[in-house]
Amino acid sequence: MAVKDMFSEDRVKFDLKASTKGEVLDELISVLVDTGKVTDKETFKNAVLKREEEFSTGIGMGIAIPHGKSNAVKEASIVFGLSKAGIDYESMDDKPAHLFFLIAVPEESSDVHLRALSEISRKLMHTETREGIFNATSFEEFIKAFE
Repeated sequence: MAVKDMFSEDRVKFDLKASTKGEVLDELISVLVDTGKVTDKETFKNAVLKREEEFSTGIGMGIAIPHGKSNAVKEASIVFGLSKAGIDYESMDDKPAHLFFLIAVPEESSDVHLRALSEISRKLMHTETREGIFNATSFEEFIKAFE
């Protein structure tokens, strides 16, 4: 599955309400539950939090890529969220995160999340990609900036 195909219009939020790391995870996971990609919010959230305990997925440059592998995930998916204000996500550069890519994969999937992490990270190294995503107001603009 191509990383681009893991996104969908109903899993993109350009106006996150969250103001904390916990709230942003709740808000993004709710999108996965509402769109039928995750069957149990708490089970999946625990998988994501377990991963966050190892080290924060706030990679810097205003980006966070939380992810989890769980049997509560029906299909590999990514939900994107944007916070114009920024959220303290315990990022490596101690700066707030604005762009959130929550990757959800089923327990039995092999390296899908690693490929997604790698591709997202690679694309977001470019300032113009980050700016394009930050300024996107539609799914089409988001995908165009991501590509």
